[in-house]
Amino acid sequence: MSNAPTNIASSSSDNIAELESCAEQTRRTLLLGALATTACLGCSAPVRAGEDAPGSDERPQKGDLLVFSEGDSEGKLIKAADLTLGGPPVHAWPQDPKTSVVRSASRLNELLIIKLDPAELDEQTKARAVDGILAYSAICAHAGCPVTAWVKSDVGDKDVFKCMCHNSEYDPREGAQVVYGPAPRRLAALPLALADGSLSVAGGFVGKVGGAQPG
Repeated sequence: MSNAPTNIASSSSDNIAELESCAEQTRRTLLLGALATTACLGCSAPVRAGEDAPGSDERPQKGDLLVFSEGDSEGKLIKAADLTLGGPPVHAWPQDPKTSVVRSASRLNELLIIKLDPAELDEQTKARAVDGILAYSAICAHAGCPVTAWVKSDVGDKDVFKCMCHNSEYDPREGAQVVYGPAPRRLAALPLALADGSLSVAGGFVGKVGGAQPG
């Protein structure tokens, strides 16, 4: 009986040591978990899901390449051979040649690319073209709707760009000037060049991009 207090004290001591050991292991587990979480966050890609890549909302820059913005060839470089003389136009985005970032985060960057007979172009328009290939903003200057159609004009026998929202028409042979409808100004033009057979941007937009009033 005289040994009972000693046994109780020894058992208590063991329990305390065991609890302290468990607490230490828990602290270590939590610390390692926090470090692992921090490491994972640090290794995350600079652009998280749902975020736009840096530069994707910038206006076209000199030297940018042009890529298809829709269809089976979406994302592929546009070459002069991809265009049919006389239309229809193809829709395109500018792409940074160094980072491969497509500047598609702003709809104001979408372009209409068309190949026409150079003999049909006025002098100013011809100066911005390359082998008769022209680039214009695909955003209507009236209410900012997309310009989607290539149809015969309501006021002539030529095919023209047409915004189906309010029927504004633009003649790409004469700097995309307005030939019909409520648009107050022509489409902004983008000078072009060729880079190893692919279309590239030769300068910034000529003219204002976007609609003059809300849609």
